[in-house]
Amino acid sequence: MKRRIVSDSSANMLTWEGMDFASVPLKIIAGEREYVDDESLDLSGMLDYLQDYKGKSGTSCPNVADWLDAFQGADEIFALTITSSLSGSYSMAVQAQTEYRELFPQAKVMVLDTLSTGPEMVLIMEKIQELTEAGQSFEQVEAAIREYSRHTHLFFALESMKNLANNGRVSHSVAAVAGLLGIRVLGAASEEGTLQMLHNGRGWKRTFHAIIEELEKYGFTGGKLRIAHCQNPSAAEELAEQITKRFGKCDLSIHPCTALCSFYAERGGLMVGFEGV
Repeated sequence: MKRRIVSDSSANMLTWEGMDFASVPLKIIAGEREYVDDESLDLSGMLDYLQDYKGKSGTSCPNVADWLDAFQGADEIFALTITSSLSGSYSMAVQAQTEYRELFPQAKVMVLDTLSTGPEMVLIMEKIQELTEAGQSFEQVEAAIREYSRHTHLFFALESMKNLANNGRVSHSVAAVAGLLGIRVLGAASEEGTLQMLHNGRGWKRTFHAIIEELEKYGFTGGKLRIAHCQNPSAAEELAEQITKRFGKCDLSIHPCTALCSFYAERGGLMVGFEGV
């Protein structure tokens, strides 16, 4: 049986060495411009353009055909999507699941609305890989992943909310005030998969302190933690150092955001996925 992990590109993983994996790209749309979240994208060019762009911007999810292409040839599929509160990716993946089962009745397909994005999705995919390597059946992995995903969480720390405002996620006045005052906004993905603001303050030092406090509240005790950054490796490394100092040695790694998460986090933003309670 050929088992494959498939995710939309909001996971910030476009390839996965040593695993049968496929990434299905989302798109960022700003006026007449369309940016496809794949390996060919000029990320810096996109961010530069969006920084000066004043019109409405948004995202476009993969269609059913995109998901079917990613499923093709696999017998067992675990498909993960960005939270359905931000995108129609989950809906398209579910439709593809139905069509793929009609084409290949013996195939097994799980579609998970992660109610999150970015590094939290990475944790869930890593768990699927771990259970696969342990020889667990499709049904065992599905049950374990649905339970595991109840105990993973996501924080995000933003230097700018311009794109969130242009996308209708926050008010333009709130975004403008935050930008003028140099305020960093700390938020989380809620249990319903919506954006929940937790704290705001000036400077990364206060933001890192707030993240440490929230990690404690969410039950992080030094397990797995993944940091994604939008062209801000120095802040990501400093945060990692602060987390290690507080919680001791833990399974921690850092990776860059691709286009979709860069659109929402914007240049300088950080995202933290972790295991909690």
